[in-house]
Amino acid sequence: MHDAHYKALSEETPPESIGDPFPPKPRTDNDERAKLDGFERGRNDGLDPGIRVPTGAPAPLPKALSRLLVATGKRLATLTIVIVAVLVAIVTWQSYVLGPWTRNGSVRVQVANIAPQVSGQIVELHVRDNQYVKRGDLLYVIDPYDFEVALQVSKAQVTQAAADLELKDVESKRRQSLSNLVVSKEEQQIYAASAAAAKAVFDASQQRQAKAEQDLKRTRIVSPVTGYVTNLLLRLGDFAVAGNSNISVIDSESFWIDGYFEETKMSRICINDRVEARLMGYSAPITGRVETVTRGISVSNATAGVQGLPNVDPIYTWVRLAQRVPVRIAIDEVPAGVPLVSGMTATVTVRQPDDDGSSPLLDRLYANVAGSLSSLIDGPPPSRPDCLPVATSQTAPSETLPIPTEPPKESPRQIAPGIAPGLNASPKVAE
Repeated sequence: MHDAHYKALSEETPPESIGDPFPPKPRTDNDERAKLDGFERGRNDGLDPGIRVPTGAPAPLPKALSRLLVATGKRLATLTIVIVAVLVAIVTWQSYVLGPWTRNGSVRVQVANIAPQVSGQIVELHVRDNQYVKRGDLLYVIDPYDFEVALQVSKAQVTQAAADLELKDVESKRRQSLSNLVVSKEEQQIYAASAAAAKAVFDASQQRQAKAEQDLKRTRIVSPVTGYVTNLLLRLGDFAVAGNSNISVIDSESFWIDGYFEETKMSRICINDRVEARLMGYSAPITGRVETVTRGISVSNATAGVQGLPNVDPIYTWVRLAQRVPVRIAIDEVPAGVPLVSGMTATVTVRQPDDDGSSPLLDRLYANVAGSLSSLIDGPPPSRPDCLPVATSQTAPSETLPIPTEPPKESPRQIAPGIAPGLNASPKVAE
């Protein structure tokens, strides 16, 4: 009974629809015709008869044409990559060889090496290492006692010489006013010479006094520039020797950058060209301009040998290294947060007049590629006219240090009044 029931169900329901809640729709004659039409189109297009093309989809290309297009695309892509790589290599090589840039740059500065003008023990020290000082600030003091004593002695000698001059001058004038019957010519000459000698002694004593006053002032050593005390090894109690430098101050207003460019790049460097310098460890560039170009570097073959004859190196290598020429860069602007330290390494790039960054990027790339190809074919471009003028336009700075001047001199009568008030007057000596 169960077998008969199962057979009846299988005849009424297809096997694939048993247990399927969504049975497939029955196929119609239209679906069969659309399928056959697609099959016929595939055969007419030259495709594999086994490929069934859905109705309404675009017909695929033949296999041979597809393979040709793919192979052509790969070759074009490879050729494009090779051309771009060659252009990039040419531009990079030309920029490296002929471009006015160098990684061999350094920050430079002027340093004031201060030496005392008098000798003595240091009794006061007013600075520390790396301290910022201004021009005229006190650095240290030398023991002034000996110089104060020397000044008092010189003042006493001036007073003595003034009194002697006053007396001998009056004596000479008195002899000169007498007649030949009272005093002889010889006596008049003797007193006149004595007065002249006293005048010379008085003048010399005044000069010694001025020197003693200056020596006393020189015991106080001040900074001649505004900047930073560097490498301070001086200590309280050290003995300062006249003429021996014992303290150095970096002039903070004298920084510049030296760029050592290869001689193959000098044709593209001109006075007043804009310069960018990047210090190692800092991305923000220091801007400046080309100030001067060194006109001479050392030549080993110019060294004099035996008997003063030139010593020429007989070895001449096939590969010649380009000499490096120092170029002085004046600093115009330093970015915030970038310190200037003498000796720091800098990458220096000299910008050309047409490289101001205002033109579009594509124009700059085209000009760079065209210029590199032209340099490769025709050689380096010629230098601009009046690039390095014969006569420099900059002037030397007019900085001066204070120079001691001779103090106003006093007359003997002002120094020693009352010694000889007149030819016939009695002296008035102060008690």
